[in-house]
Amino acid sequence: MTPFDPAMSHLAIARDILLTPFGLDEAKLSKVLGSMFTHKVDYADLYFQFTRNEGWSLEEGIVKTGSFSIDQGVGVRAVSGDKTAFSYSDEISEQALSDAAKATRTIARQGTGKIQVASSLKGLDNRSLYLRDDPLHSMDANQKVQLLEKIEKIARAKDPRIVQVMASMAGEYDVVLVARSDGVIAGDIRPLVRVSLTVIAEQNGRREVGTSGGGGRYDYSYFTDVLLEQYADEAVKSALVNLEARPAPAGPMTVVLGPGWPGVLLHEAIGHGLEGDFNRKGSSTFSGRIGERVAAKGVTVVDDGTMVNRRGSLNMDDEGNPTQCTTLIEDGILKGYIQDTMNARLMKMPVTGNARRESFAHLPMPRMTNTYMLAGDKDPEEILASVKNGLYAVNFGGGQVDITNGKFVFSASEAYMIENGKVTYPVKGATLIGNGPEVLNHVSMIGNDLRLDSGIGVCGKEGQSLPVGVGQPSLRIEGLTVGGTA
Repeated sequence: MTPFDPAMSHLAIARDILLTPFGLDEAKLSKVLGSMFTHKVDYADLYFQFTRNEGWSLEEGIVKTGSFSIDQGVGVRAVSGDKTAFSYSDEISEQALSDAAKATRTIARQGTGKIQVASSLKGLDNRSLYLRDDPLHSMDANQKVQLLEKIEKIARAKDPRIVQVMASMAGEYDVVLVARSDGVIAGDIRPLVRVSLTVIAEQNGRREVGTSGGGGRYDYSYFTDVLLEQYADEAVKSALVNLEARPAPAGPMTVVLGPGWPGVLLHEAIGHGLEGDFNRKGSSTFSGRIGERVAAKGVTVVDDGTMVNRRGSLNMDDEGNPTQCTTLIEDGILKGYIQDTMNARLMKMPVTGNARRESFAHLPMPRMTNTYMLAGDKDPEEILASVKNGLYAVNFGGGQVDITNGKFVFSASEAYMIENGKVTYPVKGATLIGNGPEVLNHVSMIGNDLRLDSGIGVCGKEGQSLPVGVGQPSLRIEGLTVGGTA
């Protein structure tokens, strides 16, 4: 694709890719939106998308798989009260739009009928939190293969016990345009890259796995030799540590969570419960609790979609609203929820710019962007030294949470015992079991070492997967139940 003039706005580029080639313009979009308001509709929008993505993977020293795809289409949505009608097409044309709009008019007539569609569309220009070039073009095929071969060689050279290395890289170029019945039209250009590394170490017949990786809204030049070296160090260290790990003990104990990726526990156990749809329906443990204490003093949690180049960041959400930094919990007090337009309207609360969707073929819903806890004032060494006996969880694997009651189970992929204030031996098989809101109330020390994850997070909700960011400082939590194997 030809590079666009740097002076062009996101909207102008999106228009050139998604409207002009198909004979569409603002007047035709307004006509389609207007056709949906022949019924009592409160809101309608059109979501156009063009996505180009690729993936490469290396195993046993050779690149074994490569994929490339292009997808484009449009989603048409009408909202009436709390009901939504949705239709989508992978054909972009005036006829396809018209047909999809007709399909949405079948929803129950619950709207007020007082809302009028705007007579014209006005462009909403947004910020630039990341580059807008196609990252897939930032390296040729040979360079991509060489990058994977390089990180494999670096990892193997770290230790003779490394017997297998698997590496992959992925890139995406996503162009979206939203036209709304209130007269807003907005566009965004979203690059995304990622490198992942998995190593297997073997010693005396025992095998252990270590993983690492990262990325963000960059092109492939982000992955410098220094960064590849760091990924290899982290993956190899994790695998070698687990070769020496003993079975984890079980029972309630003081747990220290490391900074960065352990924030995934916060994301799952707390973040989902703060999404507007769950709270509007009363199914979240946080429903109706704004203004109440839900965490220990000092605990402040935000969702911030405005961070430069971060994996979870967006210039605008998938309804065309600017993303923002939303304080969810402040000094332990619940301040608000993560909202899209429909849930905010029904709850009479502000829109927070958190409407997200996997693609044009999916409905938007309130979703997290970059969710993290702010730093405290404690030195992490002081936190560890304060624990007589406990668990130090540095990294996590998978986890599950029930948002109706906040209960979660998380497995620690790298953890150590703390004895008399000292980190001693590594343990394997530790799972953290608890209740999200209760855990927040048992935070007794907050580190000054806030760190965000390296750019690998993927969040699932109702079958839709999206890139997100997590983060936190080191935390001391009292009386957390640890499931072990000892």
